[in-house]
Amino acid sequence: MQMIATASSGIEFKRGLQAGTSIAVGYMPIALTFGLLAKTTGLTIAETLLMSLLVFAGAAQYISLSLIASGIGIGIIIFNTFIVNIRHFLMSASLNEKMEEDRLWKKAIYAFGLTDETFTVIATREGKSTTSFALGVMFIAYGSWVIFSGVGHFIGASLPAFLQAAMSIALYAMFVGLLMPSLKKSIKVFYLAGVAAALNCLFTFTGLLETGWAIVAATLLSSVIVELVVLFRGRVGLT
Repeated sequence: MQMIATASSGIEFKRGLQAGTSIAVGYMPIALTFGLLAKTTGLTIAETLLMSLLVFAGAAQYISLSLIASGIGIGIIIFNTFIVNIRHFLMSASLNEKMEEDRLWKKAIYAFGLTDETFTVIATREGKSTTSFALGVMFIAYGSWVIFSGVGHFIGASLPAFLQAAMSIALYAMFVGLLMPSLKKSIKVFYLAGVAAALNCLFTFTGLLETGWAIVAATLLSSVIVELVVLFRGRVGLT
């Protein structure tokens, strides 16, 4: 039985690696750009790699670089990182319902690897997700982010300026690619994505909320709005 369980875990881990390949590829240009910016900010290659190893949060790391360059204190950097990543409370609570039951220390390991992209891949998988599958997804994504952060720092500013600018849109393209399979399966996902995007733009561009809070508020409100609309349509016999 133990051998069967081990073989099954290995298969699930490989499936996770395959599912996370698109994330790893999408992280390459983003991590390269981060490495480039880290070098221009004054971080050593060791500091750059250590930040990616310990933080593993793209948006927070980019914001941290700008704050470091401005000479902002460590307390404000930590607080901003918390605000930007506060949405992880919601994602982790949602993912906990999706995952199989397992030991707490194993949950702690894959909780560290939780990002917007890994959450999307795991959460949209059919049925329950195994710990091995989640670890596979996060392992390849984490490895790509750390390795190419170092590569970006190593090559420095040798890339042409137009290529560095083009890298900034890669993350958005990756999100679209991850979202498309779910959009094909359910029109509800389309409404959720559309309403959340509109609300986030409203909160961000009007200055009503900071980036982290804007994402949280947009996620919560879009979920409530879409669920209320679906409930109303069901009651009046429109669905």
